[in-house]
Formats: sequence, structure tokens, C-alpha cells
Amino acid sequence: MHAFTFFILFFTSIFLETQASDENCATMCTHGTPHIQFPFHVRGQPEHGGDPIYELDCNNATKTTTIHFPSYGDLVVKSISYDMKRLDLLDPKSCVHEVFLNLNLSLTPFQYYYVVKEHSYLNCSVRLSPSFSEIPCLSGSDYHVYTVPPSLAVPNSCKVVKTVLIPFGYSPYLSDNSFGLGLTWGSVGDGQQETECFTMAHVKVVCIAIFIFAAAALRKLKIYQSKKLQHLIEGKDQVQVEKLLGDYKPLKLETCCNSDLKQGNSQGETVLDIRIMKQHKMQAM
Repeated sequence: MHAFTFFILFFTSIFLETQASDENCATMCTHGTPHIQFPFHVRGQPEHGGDPIYELDCNNATKTTTIHFPSYGDLVVKSISYDMKRLDLLDPKSCVHEVFLNLNLSLTPFQYYYVVKEHSYLNCSVRLSPSFSEIPCLSGSDYHVYTVPPSLAVPNSCKVVKTVLIPFGYSPYLSDNSFGLGLTWGSVGDGQQETECFTMAHVKVVCIAIFIFAAAALRKLKIYQSKKLQHLIEGKDQVQVEKLLGDYKPLKLETCCNSDLKQGNSQGETVLDIRIMKQHKMQAM
């Protein structure tokens, strides 16, 4: 029992210690927002260090996690897949093509997760034919913005604003403010902090596994000792029973013999009485 209590206290202390270490490795801005861990870190937490480009901000007003790009501004972090190295973003202005037009990833460790192709943004003074899809969030009452392949001849009423590598040109069927805003990143530093977090996570798993094994072993030992004690008790009882039987048999035999002897004597006396009575009768005749 004392050993079992020791195991509980020991592994509980290790579990709490590793959990505290994991909390230093991973955090989140608020419930429902992505987990933040290496290489990302929350701005204002110097213990995490790391490249400033991987800094994330917690927007308490909107209860969101954001990342800042100098070429565009803040984008909302929708999700982070550390296994796939995928960062999914949302545009708070709900204009994904404004992000594509202005986001300069060449100065960052990120690149688009999807395959990209060159597209030119056209600013036209008049609407083009219906075969071209106008970008509503970039257009105004007296100008109209389109995305076209760079090989297309530019109409006289239009001018090229910018030609960029983006995942797709504008389409009303792909106008969601998040579609295409998936980024990926390459290797980061020497990975020391990532290795430490990885190691602590595995320490927790190993400790839990050892704890389960130890608990199971102690339980089996307890069952074995209980069965052994039961066998000893049963064996002791058998010995006592046999001893009692050993004392009882001679006593029974003696009682039995005494009873038979008395019965025999009684029968003998009865026979003798009959013979005497016969002799007296014959003499009388």
C-alpha cells in the first residue's frame, strides 16, 4: 500500500511538472483559437524568443489570433497544422484578392500552400464584357478591377496594376475571404525549443506508461498475496479438521465397543436367567 501511494505521488509530480513545461511550449489566445507553439509565439512573451515574423497577437476585442505582415497588415489565424506546416488565414476585410495583390511573401519565411500562377490585376475605367469577372471588393463606381492571365492583350480602357504569383484569379465561386490564404513555412533555426517540447511530451507519455505498468504490477502482486494467504488459511483449517477427526475416531471406537459390550452382557444375563428358571421348573415336577 505504501509503495502504491509512493508511485501515485511520484508520477503525479512528474505529470504536473511536464504539464507545466508543455504550457510553456504551447498556449492559445482564448478558447477556440489555434494552439500556439514553436516556431510561433505570442508577442510579449520573451521566454519563447524566436523570429519576430513568427510572432502572433491576441486580439482581445475580437477574441482572435492575428499575424502581422508589413506589406498588408493583420490577418486572422484560422488554424495551424504543425505536422503539415500549414497556416490558414482569414482576411478581416473579407477581400482575399486585396491580400493577394498586396501581400509580399518574399520578405518572409512563408509561401503559398497551394500551387501559384501569374495573374495580372487590371484597373479599367469601363466594365469589360461578361466573360470577365469583376472583383467587387476592389472596384468602385468609376473603376473596375479584374484578374487576367498576363498573356492577355490589355484593353485600351484598362491598365495593369500589378502582376503577381497567386493561387487563383478572381471567380465569384471562389470569393470566400479565406480560400487560398493557406501558407506554409520551411525549417526554422536549430529547432532546440521544438526538440525540448517534443522531449517533454514524450517524457509525459513514458511516465504515464510506467505508472500504468506499476499499478498493474502492484495489483497482480496484491491478488497473488491474497490468494496465497487464502491457501494458507485453507491449509491450516484442513490440518485442524484432520486433528479433530484424529481425536474423534478413537473416542467413537471406544464408545462403540463399550456399547456392544454392555449389550452383550445384558443378553448373556438374560440367557442365564432363562436356564435357571427351566431347572427350577423341572425340579418341581
